[in-house]
Amino acid sequence: MSDVKQSKYSEAGVDIDKGNAFVHGIKDIVKSTHQRGVLNDIGGFSSLFAIDTDKYKQPVLVTSTDGVGTKLEIAKRCNKHDTIGIDLVAMCVNDIIVGGAKPLCFLDYYSVGKLELDVATEVVRGIAEGCIQSQCSLVGGETAEMPGLYKAGDYDLAGFVVGIGDRDKLIDGSEIRVGNKIIGLRSSGLHSNGFSLVRKICFSDNDFSVDQYMEELGCTLGEELLKPTKIYVQSVLGVLKSFKLNGIVHNTGGGFIDNIPRILPAGCKADINCGCWQPQPIFDFLAENGKVPKEEMYRTFNMGIGLMIAVDDDAVEEIILRFQAHGEEAFVIGDITALKEGDEQVNLTFERRK
Repeated sequence: MSDVKQSKYSEAGVDIDKGNAFVHGIKDIVKSTHQRGVLNDIGGFSSLFAIDTDKYKQPVLVTSTDGVGTKLEIAKRCNKHDTIGIDLVAMCVNDIIVGGAKPLCFLDYYSVGKLELDVATEVVRGIAEGCIQSQCSLVGGETAEMPGLYKAGDYDLAGFVVGIGDRDKLIDGSEIRVGNKIIGLRSSGLHSNGFSLVRKICFSDNDFSVDQYMEELGCTLGEELLKPTKIYVQSVLGVLKSFKLNGIVHNTGGGFIDNIPRILPAGCKADINCGCWQPQPIFDFLAENGKVPKEEMYRTFNMGIGLMIAVDDDAVEEIILRFQAHGEEAFVIGDITALKEGDEQVNLTFERRK
């Protein structure tokens, strides 16, 4: 009787046996991310993670969930699916590291019209790599076949991270003060934001191909667009061991204009000198080919800065050196100043640094 039901369900587009084979096939990949605290393997109804209460006086769980948006369409065009999972992890863990929280465990949701084992496995390999980079354990997930909701080859991804921090050490921006300096950490490129506009510029307004070599980019368009989102977990946690960081901004959708105000206390504004760094060539490429105004570029994209960090002026040089020791490109990009009546919370200038 069960065989008949299985056959009918398969005819409807959902293959339970293939789903089970997928879970079995990725067990070693998932297990490679496990650190102390993981209590069970994938395949159960839930995941178990033990908190080391000796490390935290007042432990607070910090959570975030995100996806990678229409960057998935680029992966499909390139037929390359082994890095998009890094983006998924990065978008989640970077959101909690700005609060000073250490990522503990990660779960993913993979939904598709028809499960293709090779594609799904490559996606999970990327997720595992992102977890290894962020010292986070991949402890479970959900794979859903939903025939009729997706076109052939389409899939969607969502991620969920749980982190931990001490209540009195969490970073919320409340300690930002007038006179603080703003440090920028360089991004790896576009990261995972603005891809609806990217796709419009590249494939609708212009008839570019992902396989097309772009002299100004030094690689094919697809290679540039698929560069994984940079994960800042290890560098930020490393610096926090020795220095106080007053506020951190993950520069995602909304860019400089919408993200910085999320952590600014009353009476403070951010003056950003965009001439302090050179954005990667992809940003000029998009602005020129899409005729995108400069102000919109800085509200849509990260423009080469993935994290922004407010620090005390007297510690800025040491903190920059410490970030550089962790492999980050770090430099002062602005100041926290007094917000006066009629001021915007973020002021961008474009004077080139001498």
